Amino acid sequence: MSKQETSALPARVLLVDDQPTNLEVLCQVLEGHGYKVMLAPSAEVALRSVNRAVPDLILLDVMMPEMDGYEVCRRLKQEERTRAIPVIFITARDQQEEVVTGFEAGGVDYIVKPFREAEVLARVQAHVRLSRLARELAQKNQQLEEEIAGRQALKGQLSLLAEREAAQWGLEGFVGHSPAIQEILAQVHLLQESATTSVLITGESGTGKELIARAIHFGSVRRSRPFVPVNCAAIPAELVESLLFGHVRGTFTGADADRSGYFEMAHEGTLFLDEIGEMPLAAQATLLRVLEDGEVWRIGARESSGVDVRVLAATNGDLIKKIEAGQFRQDLYFRLARYVVVVPPLREHREDVPLLARHFLRLFSKEMGRPAPALGPGVETALKTYAFPGNVRELKNLIERALIESRGEEIQVRHLHFAVAEGSNLIPPALFDSALDLDQAAAQAELWVVKRAVAQAGGNISEAARLLNTNRNRIYRILDQEPPPPQP
Repeated sequence: MSKQETSALPARVLLVDDQPTNLEVLCQVLEGHGYKVMLAPSAEVALRSVNRAVPDLILLDVMMPEMDGYEVCRRLKQEERTRAIPVIFITARDQQEEVVTGFEAGGVDYIVKPFREAEVLARVQAHVRLSRLARELAQKNQQLEEEIAGRQALKGQLSLLAEREAAQWGLEGFVGHSPAIQEILAQVHLLQESATTSVLITGESGTGKELIARAIHFGSVRRSRPFVPVNCAAIPAELVESLLFGHVRGTFTGADADRSGYFEMAHEGTLFLDEIGEMPLAAQATLLRVLEDGEVWRIGARESSGVDVRVLAATNGDLIKKIEAGQFRQDLYFRLARYVVVVPPLREHREDVPLLARHFLRLFSKEMGRPAPALGPGVETALKTYAFPGNVRELKNLIERALIESRGEEIQVRHLHFAVAEGSNLIPPALFDSALDLDQAAAQAELWVVKRAVAQAGGNISEAARLLNTNRNRIYRILDQEPPPPQP
């Protein structure tokens, strides 16, 4: 049996038994596997202990003098502070009526004496994990409910709020004159006119898929209703269905209240499912049913509730390959992909890089309360010849760092820190562009070599010239010259 995960704080387990031998044995087993153990030799001590420090789990002996374990459990479940603590009964009688009594009292499991170490550890580990996942679920739901409640409390100012959000997330957030960006803008305009069509947005990480989803929502008639973003890759598999569709009280350990799911929170608005390809297959089946029927069944519920939600999904993976591998449902794919928006990587519309760089300079400069600086000699060329594997997100981070390092002065090549070019022997993909003739390729290769030398020299032009066995004037001339555009 493996020890507890080191990334989490040690789970606290309360042992309640009037037999010192049992306490000693269980204590050794649990402490030997990383658990923090509290001991209670009687029911009265146990009830006092939980008021001082709430444990993650309680192992509770059934047969004790004065007050049995069932009564202790009932009292714990009556208090708000201790209601959610999972209780595992320890009993010497493996009889059906005993088991039923334990579950009716509020227990989640039971262990029969004489117990085996492996069984104790397996059951404790499973219920501690379930308890922690349940708390995480409750916290996430509470945060979303507070956000939605905050929106509803501002009904009197809802139109103004919607206008501001539309301005923040509208089409002006898209910068670029390339044909690729203009095509994206035209598609977003079309999708803003529809209030129901589901959309699948595909593209590499950092290309702006969520920005497109927000622009579609805040430019549509749903703009005054919630936009609920969900990162499917960040949700534990055990919590996906509960978070999406909600649950009723008592369905599982820690479900101490009815909870709305993301679908209900997005009612009359938009649900954005990012990284949709990472959703477990079981949840995919339920998602498909909700999309088809418009009805949500909370886990453990006896009745469904109708929802009016537009679903926008995004992925940076190949869903067709996932379908072929049996990892994604084909019917769900076609239900989501009623309209597909393909977002190109930044290297496929390099002509927009200088515009984006200046756009981010203005945004960050405004946040810092200073005028936006200019781009110095060679900077624009350096930006356009870099591949940007992290796409627009990488460019944004690069510009923010450059602005900080320049202290608001003109941005120089030495302020640019490229993730791939620095300390790497990789040749920029631009050098393999078949549209370049020999002179153009040579000019870009020369620029690339000079940029690497400048980066290696920490921005010191004289040191870069020494490394390349040339003079400073030649370095400046190469950085300052824009390579001629490719010939058609």
